[in-house]
Amino acid sequence: MLFKKGEFFNGPGGIAMGAKMSKVVDKEGRVYSVQHEWANDYDEAACRTFIHNICPTKSETVIQEDVRKLDINSLTDIDAFTFGFPCNDYSLVGEKKGLHGEYGPLYTYGVQVLKKFQPKWFIAENVSGLTSANDGQAFNLILGDLIEAGYKIIPHLYKFQEYGVPQTRHRIIIVGIRNDLNLQFKVPAPTHGPGKLPFKTAKEALMEPPIALDAPNHERTRHTAKVIEFLNNIPAGQNAWYEGIPEHLRLNVKGAKMSQIYRRLSENTPSYTVTGSGGGGTHMYHWEEPRALTNRERARLQTFPDDYEFLGGKEKVRQQIGMAVPPEGAKIIIEAILKTFAGIEYDYIDAKWNTDRMIMQKELTLI
Repeated sequence: MLFKKGEFFNGPGGIAMGAKMSKVVDKEGRVYSVQHEWANDYDEAACRTFIHNICPTKSETVIQEDVRKLDINSLTDIDAFTFGFPCNDYSLVGEKKGLHGEYGPLYTYGVQVLKKFQPKWFIAENVSGLTSANDGQAFNLILGDLIEAGYKIIPHLYKFQEYGVPQTRHRIIIVGIRNDLNLQFKVPAPTHGPGKLPFKTAKEALMEPPIALDAPNHERTRHTAKVIEFLNNIPAGQNAWYEGIPEHLRLNVKGAKMSQIYRRLSENTPSYTVTGSGGGGTHMYHWEEPRALTNRERARLQTFPDDYEFLGGKEKVRQQIGMAVPPEGAKIIIEAILKTFAGIEYDYIDAKWNTDRMIMQKELTLI
């Protein structure tokens, strides 16, 4: 069974790459897989990266356009839909405007696609801060709208380091399967952690195997002598506020002190979260060498293969990598969906949020 997939807010293609890698074969030998049909994003560099890596011979299927101006009626039929709707207004860092911000309401365009095309399944993704936006009202409204579109939804907070991603990246993933299909998706059980496989460390991710010097997006940042001296006084796992830093090198900062500033990786644990923006001191730093990570190293932590080339300027590439869903994490979730359709059992855990009560409330309003 081949699922033709549409996507909104496609970014550089993290979910799409995970879908491209996903394949399940049932006991009858039938193959279940996903095929790109169309995608949309307003960012020019992200669209070029997506085309270059996901659909190089079908550039016309990637539409660079503000989703608010996109003619949904011009899109072709799909069996699956994914949308990592913008997180700017839901992030724990920032003003947290939620539904009242410029980006908060953009999820509704994904809901329009669900209502029009009624794909068999969908994946929606956002940051963990979504649950606290507008005192929790935004999360409940979004879940309600997805249910109203005709889907059984399973929202869960995925901690990607528990699935072999070498990074402590926590994201809300909402899987929906169309009601009339009578299928029940289950959250795939973590594979890494206590009593399971060991977490994949930053050192394993970056050094096993080493990255080729001529790998794309592997240019190093040029640091001043003072920054190099500063980093040399910060041990692995510590940041700019480490007490052992000599007085003449310390940052003169008042108020809140962000833990990510000049924070060096710990080689024996997963990395902290790869981000797509931020000023000086937020570029992630090597545990041993006194330098920022290259974009290729950040892409490794995000589980993109080394031949996945990001297009655009250096900071634009950093933005794309930091905002993407790790392909290996997406693959695990998508293959669990494919197994659900194929009738293949797999280990699972309870979802963090139970939506049965919301579904009951919806049914009562229809009586």
